[in-house]
Amino acid sequence: MGLYLLRRALSFALTLVLASAVVFAVLELLPGNAAEVILGDTATPEAVAALQQKLGLDRPPLTRYLDWVGGLLRGQTALSTSYDTPTWDLIVERMAVSLPLSMMAMLLTVALALSLGVFAASRHNRFGDVGVMAASQVGVAIPNFWLAILLILVFAVQLQWVSAGGFPGWSEDDGGGVWEGIKALLLPAVALAAVQAAILARVTRSAVLDVMREDFVRTARAKGLSRRAVLWQHVLRNAMIPVLTVMGLQFGNLITGAIVVENVFVLPGIGRLVFQAIANRDLVLVRDVVLLLAASVIVINLLVDVLYVLVDPRLKVADA
Repeated sequence: MGLYLLRRALSFALTLVLASAVVFAVLELLPGNAAEVILGDTATPEAVAALQQKLGLDRPPLTRYLDWVGGLLRGQTALSTSYDTPTWDLIVERMAVSLPLSMMAMLLTVALALSLGVFAASRHNRFGDVGVMAASQVGVAIPNFWLAILLILVFAVQLQWVSAGGFPGWSEDDGGGVWEGIKALLLPAVALAAVQAAILARVTRSAVLDVMREDFVRTARAKGLSRRAVLWQHVLRNAMIPVLTVMGLQFGNLITGAIVVENVFVLPGIGRLVFQAIANRDLVLVRDVVLLLAASVIVINLLVDVLYVLVDPRLKVADA
């Protein structure tokens, strides 16, 4: 197990280094001068030169890359050109919305997908199975931004149970609170979770059906275990490897792919931040946000690899 985790940790470090190099190179390859892109076509040569010096664009690319990475390792980030604030402060402020939103959406996704997937597999080729698969097909086909608008029309405009958008904050001093914050994130979480739950339910059903054909399932039933106990205690655990893989990809997608939904609900999250940074041509902020999102996906995949070892004992045997 130790060797397995060491290999995964080394792979994580290498992937993170490559991701940082790609993010930096892509912004370097943008057509034209980055300072001119930020200031626009009407900027004077003096203003462009001053911004180039402020951003360090007058130095060699390798030097700037090493300075950027070194600053990140020391916990120091550059100033955003549009907010004149360290990018890390802006990211932390916005992650206070995006991270709880992603976690709520993931919890809804897992709860719905595992329940529906196991339910459908236990009723293979019967009405329950067909109904779940039909509903999941509809869920896969529905764009989450369209579902977000539909949820606003029903629950905010017609029923008026929740607000149509915005975020009151987690502090009661700001007029919000924990409960008010959860209410503000509930509809966006549902909009994000619907598509992901539909995909994961289908994967869970297929994995459970494959495991149900194994000999140990028949042995467990012959020992007197109930069908429900066999499904949830034995079959589901052995079916979790493909399910965990998809869950890891989905959680990364929920963090990185909430840009449209956050803009529909006017949430001050990381997705709206990167959207505003692109609109303001704030390449410094875009670079740091994109690297953070890439690092989040890499870290999640590393955690999934660790969960593999806990779920599948065969990995421990192979490592030994």
